[in-house]
Amino acid sequence: MDNLRYIRETMERASSFTAVPGWGGVLVGLTALTAALIAAQIRHEHRWMYVWACELPLALFIGGLTMKRKASAAQLKLLSGPGRKFTLSLAPPLLAGALLSVAITHVEAFDILPGMWMLLYGAGVTTGGAFSVKVVPVMGVCFMAFGTVALFAPISWGNLLMAGGFGGLHVIFGTIIARRHGG
Repeated sequence: MDNLRYIRETMERASSFTAVPGWGGVLVGLTALTAALIAAQIRHEHRWMYVWACELPLALFIGGLTMKRKASAAQLKLLSGPGRKFTLSLAPPLLAGALLSVAITHVEAFDILPGMWMLLYGAGVTTGGAFSVKVVPVMGVCFMAFGTVALFAPISWGNLLMAGGFGGLHVIFGTIIARRHGG
């Protein structure tokens, strides 16, 4: 039985990217909730979104570092096989979001940024999650649902929806991933 379990786990690792960091996701969620609290103190109609723009590099750093640590602990290479597919699926929507953010900010169409950010992040997580554990694409779809609501909700709901999406969903799904798939 132990041999069969070992073979099954080895095949799963070969076919899916298991280095998605659960506790790293929780930490990203907590920093996002902190960003939401800071952004809520800003009274200018649109400047609160700059707080979220500063949260992005922090979240990417935390996610990258904890992913590297989890992969090292499991003796997996981040950019081979499923890890490369995960990254190549996640990166284009994130790059599109960055470029569109600059263009949208330039024309001062700030109202669509929260929805766009969550939709594109959700699209990246959903497509990247096709090469990961089963709960990751579900998280991506949840982000897309939050993004859809944000696109059509009043801009005054934007920070709250971002807190629920980038904060709440990362904490919830990070906890699930950490418990079911280790750290």
